[in-house]
Amino acid sequence: MVLLISTYDLGRQSFGLASAAAALKAEGHDVVCVDLAKQKVDPDAIVRAEAIAFFLPMHTATRLAVPVMQRVRTLNPSARLIAYGLYAPLNAPLLRECGVATIIGGEFEDALARAVNPAGSGAVSPVPESAAPVPRVTFRVPDRTGLLPLARYATLQAGRERRLAGYTEASRGCKHLCRHCPIVPVYGGRFRVVPIDVVIADIAAQVAAGARHITFGDPDFFNGIKHASAVLDAFARQFPGTSYDVTIKVEHLIEHEDRLPMLVQTGCAFVTSAIESVDDRMLAALEKGHTRADFERVAVRFREIGLALSPTFVAFTPWTTLDGYCDLLQTIDRLELVDHVAPIQLAIRLLVTEGSRLLELRGIRDVLKPFNARSLTYPWAHADPRVDDLQKAIEAIAGVTLSAPRPDVFARVWDLAHAAAGIESTMRAQPPLASRATIPYLNEPWYC
Repeated sequence: MVLLISTYDLGRQSFGLASAAAALKAEGHDVVCVDLAKQKVDPDAIVRAEAIAFFLPMHTATRLAVPVMQRVRTLNPSARLIAYGLYAPLNAPLLRECGVATIIGGEFEDALARAVNPAGSGAVSPVPESAAPVPRVTFRVPDRTGLLPLARYATLQAGRERRLAGYTEASRGCKHLCRHCPIVPVYGGRFRVVPIDVVIADIAAQVAAGARHITFGDPDFFNGIKHASAVLDAFARQFPGTSYDVTIKVEHLIEHEDRLPMLVQTGCAFVTSAIESVDDRMLAALEKGHTRADFERVAVRFREIGLALSPTFVAFTPWTTLDGYCDLLQTIDRLELVDHVAPIQLAIRLLVTEGSRLLELRGIRDVLKPFNARSLTYPWAHADPRVDDLQKAIEAIAGVTLSAPRPDVFARVWDLAHAAAGIESTMRAQPPLASRATIPYLNEPWYC
């Protein structure tokens, strides 16, 4: 038996477990899936497992997995431990210390199936370390039969209506090389499209299970614009009345501005876009491919066509200043985006992980401390302690007031930041806005 474990996946039913289960079952393996964010693992399942694989799609999931690996080794020292997902190769040395024998990156399905021998053999075989860094996999419809129901996970709040939300992927990887992105060290500018019939079949299974909203988890949905358009055409025809959300770079929102009405027409509830900063020097350093002016252009265009933009930010970096942070808040306010920004985005601190292209920046190592195996990052302290103090204060507000109205949280952050910078904190009066309840959002706001 193979035990698949997810520790955290942004409050959604884990695609990484479902897709892995499909690949393993196709090879005849018995599979048990456990989502530790929502349930406890049965110790007997750990003891019976011949192989135990941890899905590590993000930083938080990896940190949470480490102590579980230690417990698993105690209960079943003979089981082969496997780690797969974006953050597995990024943290290979630490995972090896935790007893992980096989480490697999983003295209994991076939390698995971090869790592475990046919059911009943009682043995496992390793995946060659020399395997291509971004192999092509056999795409199968994810098998969600062993997962908890969608009702246990994050939902879309659309006005007064709450919709069960599913998740799928129409492409993987990314052809861009943003310095701070964890996808870059694993995919190196490559991306893969998932066959449309596989995508639609996965959505169909989730709609049959009650989903009325789908998150497309592609790192950038417009990486392959023809493929994306074909997916949305099929989606709209087969699932009328079902909404969706996507993630798209500012660069692509401008390049393919003519496709934005298509998003509205096919049921897009909102578009997430990694804005990161309104400082052009910072954007250039991160190689984001857009400028402040580009962001402002997109925000205005979205408002014109009635499409919700959900910006994300890396608000605190070693180069953030108090004045610059206030400028960020003022820009959000001026662009009428206060209700669109999850409060936690106002507190996000730059993570410098192993393998990050941030390590290429001149002078970056001067501000970094040695790699911390507990946090899985290179810690840093700001040269101006007031900036770090402000970040901690804002994180305390945003992290414990998840259900508070966004304008109320924003006002508290505004006052704190302007007081710290010694700037008059009178907020700019905005035009009358639609109620927060009319702006669709997923009720799981964490990001990494």
